[in-house]
Amino acid sequence: MNHTGILKSMWAGSMLLGTIGLEAAQPANLIIINCDDMGYGDLSCFGNPSIRTPHLDRMAFEGQKWTDFYVSSSVSSPSRAGLMTGRLGVRTGMYGNQRNVLFPDSPEGLPEAEVTLPELLKKAGYHTACIGKWHLGHTPAYLPLNHGFDYFYGFPFSNDMSKGEQYKLGNRNYPYEYVLYEQKKVIEKEPSQDSLTYKVTQAAVRYIAEHRDNPFFLYLAHPMPHFPVYASAGFQQTSYGGRYGDTIEEIDWSVGRVLDTLKAYGLDCNTLVVFTSDNGPWLFYKQEGGSAGPLRAGKGTHYEGGFRVPCIVWGAGVASGHVTQMGSTLDLLPTFCELAGVELPSDREYDGVSLLPVWKDSSVASPRKLFFYYKGSQLMAVRKERYKLHLKEGESVLYDLGNDPGEKFNVASQYPEVVVELTELAWKQMSNVKIKESIFDKLPVEHLPQCPAE
Repeated sequence: MNHTGILKSMWAGSMLLGTIGLEAAQPANLIIINCDDMGYGDLSCFGNPSIRTPHLDRMAFEGQKWTDFYVSSSVSSPSRAGLMTGRLGVRTGMYGNQRNVLFPDSPEGLPEAEVTLPELLKKAGYHTACIGKWHLGHTPAYLPLNHGFDYFYGFPFSNDMSKGEQYKLGNRNYPYEYVLYEQKKVIEKEPSQDSLTYKVTQAAVRYIAEHRDNPFFLYLAHPMPHFPVYASAGFQQTSYGGRYGDTIEEIDWSVGRVLDTLKAYGLDCNTLVVFTSDNGPWLFYKQEGGSAGPLRAGKGTHYEGGFRVPCIVWGAGVASGHVTQMGSTLDLLPTFCELAGVELPSDREYDGVSLLPVWKDSSVASPRKLFFYYKGSQLMAVRKERYKLHLKEGESVLYDLGNDPGEKFNVASQYPEVVVELTELAWKQMSNVKIKESIFDKLPVEHLPQCPAE
């Protein structure tokens, strides 16, 4: 048996143990590692030729690498709201047509009426933690502790929304400080940005150690590689990918620390880890803005580079494999709830579906058959199977993503029946979804803080 065969055989045995762990009295621990603006092409296991990510490569080899995995929005706050609620931003009000995300002057955040993933997992006895970037509301009523998390260590908004960083950009009158919270208390103002990845990693390791004896849900949301990109001193000028590469390689180190901590406490066979990103790369910043790989465009667009993100699923009960079917961060809430034995509330519509059957067997069909691309309140495109229709007035634009993930060749004239089918699906979606008033746009654009547009 060759080296690859030996490794796969060893992993099959570990997965058997993991499955047994899932069926035991103690539920599996659940971890989501969510990066900020990491692009589809930023990891070596997703084709990056110059950035080294050995720990994530290991996860992709041992677990499942999802190559058609989507976020609910191509910008931060709506995407994170979708992950937390399993619902599109247009249903929750977490979107904007003028303001794309929440800013430090935004008066509101994720509505109290929304039921979040940690709230549901607490019903199954989970202790819950949010470590890192929140970006779903910064005033006390909207912070993580009011949305189902037992522990919060992190930052209320993006790292560019910082007094120090804005000063460097020439915005000398910018009034908002970037702060680090622990629970309800601000413990540091304007922390050194090259320490952010290290701080959240150490907090995650401490949390796992302290809660190792009971089931936990950890949401580890890295502030990086959002621009401006920073890495700790030990990672600076060590990557072939420049400053951005340094930052990604430190995130990979962070993943390794989490995996090593799980192993040290014997939790690696009873913990499930999902690694992903909140949206595509911020290409405006070029070398410090990441890569979408073969995909078109990036953050803030309705092309694949904005919505399709790297995703790796690893750990207890996960059957190894390369999954080319669709999945989404919208699906994490119903999947985790099914795994934990928690029923979804029946008083609201969900846009996610459970991916648990695929996690258990990578060869089975994904229950996600459709994906809808929203920008603000507007439906911009729809995908079914390999085909994606862009909803442009007066023009049919259809891409065969199976052959053309870069969305270069319009094949609408070759497949008129597909155009008709996807158009009907789009109209049905728009007819059935009641759009809630935008929370982001409650302040006008002229009050927008001077900060790079998300």
